[in-house]
Amino acid sequence: MSSTPERHLMNLDLLNRLSQVEFRATLADIFEHSPWVPERAWAQRPWPDIDTLHRALCDVVTAAGETAQLALIRAHPQLASKAALRGELTHASASEQSGAGLDQCSEEELRQLTELNASYADKFGFPFILAVRGRTRPAIIANLAVRLFHRRDDEFSEALRQIERIARLRLDALLKSPPTA
Repeated sequence: MSSTPERHLMNLDLLNRLSQVEFRATLADIFEHSPWVPERAWAQRPWPDIDTLHRALCDVVTAAGETAQLALIRAHPQLASKAALRGELTHASASEQSGAGLDQCSEEELRQLTELNASYADKFGFPFILAVRGRTRPAIIANLAVRLFHRRDDEFSEALRQIERIARLRLDALLKSPPTA
């Protein structure tokens, strides 16, 4: 294969046959700005199912250690951030935030999110991460407000759990069957 297959044509069989470079490029956005994750998982092919693939990718993150994990967490954008408003998010992040209506925040919701995001980042040293698919803006704001009262170690672990959930949702979207005509 000379180029990365188009995403809408991807399936697990084809993914298992990709070169390391193609695999890394195809899964580059599964873990936000962290193509090192699929690159390191590539050697574990073939995967019999998406669950095994997802677990292999998550195991790479677990084995990477705290410094790499913190970099992965920090690679995620704040929800409804200035970067989001300027359109500077990855396609996956923009789609997820838009799907949760974060691109349609009222001035009050945007103010709340901005203040809560700043407080969270100041307290924990990394952005608030939440798999937002299926959540409403008020639920996202409430979740952020509650998590501000957690301990840093708990939030670090929760951020990684949320990243795993986001990665699974992105894998599911990538590997879903193309619609039939």
